[in-house]
Amino acid sequence: MGPTRKPNVCRQLSRRALGFFSRDAGVVQRTNLGILRALVCQESTKFKNVWTTHSKSPIAYERGRIYFDNYRCCVSSIASEPRKLYEMPKCSKSEKIEDALLWECPVGEILPNPLDYKSSLIALTAHNWLFRISATTGKVLEKIYLASYCKFRYLSWDTPQEVIAVKSAQNKGSVLARQVLSGSKCTNHCEHSEDWPSGLFSGDIYLSPQIFGNVTDATLSHGILIVMYSSGLVRLYSFQAITEQFMQQKLDLGCACRWGGTAGTVGEAPFGIPCNIKITDTPPLLFEVSSLENAFQIGGHPWHYIITPNKKKQKGVFHICALKDNSLNENLPVVTASGRVVKKNFNLLDDDPEQETFKIVDYEDELDLLSVVAVTQIDAEGKAHLDFHCNEYGTLLKSIPLVESWDVTYSHEVYFDRDLVLHIEQKPSRVFSCYVYQMVCDPAEEETTNRSCEKE
Repeated sequence: MGPTRKPNVCRQLSRRALGFFSRDAGVVQRTNLGILRALVCQESTKFKNVWTTHSKSPIAYERGRIYFDNYRCCVSSIASEPRKLYEMPKCSKSEKIEDALLWECPVGEILPNPLDYKSSLIALTAHNWLFRISATTGKVLEKIYLASYCKFRYLSWDTPQEVIAVKSAQNKGSVLARQVLSGSKCTNHCEHSEDWPSGLFSGDIYLSPQIFGNVTDATLSHGILIVMYSSGLVRLYSFQAITEQFMQQKLDLGCACRWGGTAGTVGEAPFGIPCNIKITDTPPLLFEVSSLENAFQIGGHPWHYIITPNKKKQKGVFHICALKDNSLNENLPVVTASGRVVKKNFNLLDDDPEQETFKIVDYEDELDLLSVVAVTQIDAEGKAHLDFHCNEYGTLLKSIPLVESWDVTYSHEVYFDRDLVLHIEQKPSRVFSCYVYQMVCDPAEEETTNRSCEKE
């Protein structure tokens, strides 16, 4: 099953201190992550439950920060015990944060304000404001008013850390409108903003049912408009082609604008951001495919996409197909966006439903580990453990027992982030729980390791 020789952490640390990797920052980073992987997987390393908390509002996690009370309370998990970073003042229901993204400055960009280089939380409020909030203090640094003509609810990255997409809720039309639109219940708006601190804005799209049909959902990703339908159909369009063909007027945040007989400043209340892209004809279709519950992922090199066949009995089955000819490739290694190859042989992870089942499978690209949450049902109570598998050979390297019980009827999220494991659980009646595990080493085992290092 591959080589068994373990990397010598002490030797790697010594080589790093002597400057062996100083000419290449990438080599230093990979070396550091290799050291961390060795520490995570060694037998003496344990993951200890250091903190547990409960909340009546959703709990979110992003890069070492745990968010409570609709993102208004932020707790740092990068410590021996989580500590509160900030808590924003209480607000009315109309001002609550609906969704948020952690923004970190793009590499190679010159930004106008030194504060722009520090991490920020991009937050969307219930009353259609977009806030840029300091990730360390909770102070509002910038704000944009979107519009009053629809309700915005969701944020996503079009291009990670560079381009933000803001999506509206799906609104039910009037009875007359539903009759005219053949029962369509959705009107979708999607706003597209580039490099917010520099004040650029691309456009606001309205997905008309007359043009796109009975749309159930839509999103923007890497310059592609992805439109989904209740039948499982997924259609892809070029956002750039849409803007070039249908943009009525270019808009810049903070600049004066006249629209529909009204003058105002783009991004300020009450003017907001006009709907400046009006699609009057079906745009050129790039690609379409049918998939169960619209499950669709695209990427890799060469380009491939992953779908689930559009039949209920096929749920849990995934097909990897070539984008150029739609051919099914069952033995293709998946290449991630970071350039790593996921070679895992999934036959090695075949579960036994009567003994234990796999609930969450994820790939930790920095440490090149596959993490698997397995649950064993004991009478009415379930117990879970998080397993780390070698991505190259599929061998089990580490198993971490979770101390809390696992109810398979609840909603669960598990994050493995370097030296942290975090489990978020949603119970009935909107009760949320958060369990934080930190990496620790057995002192006796560590002393033995240090002595062996000194001899080398």
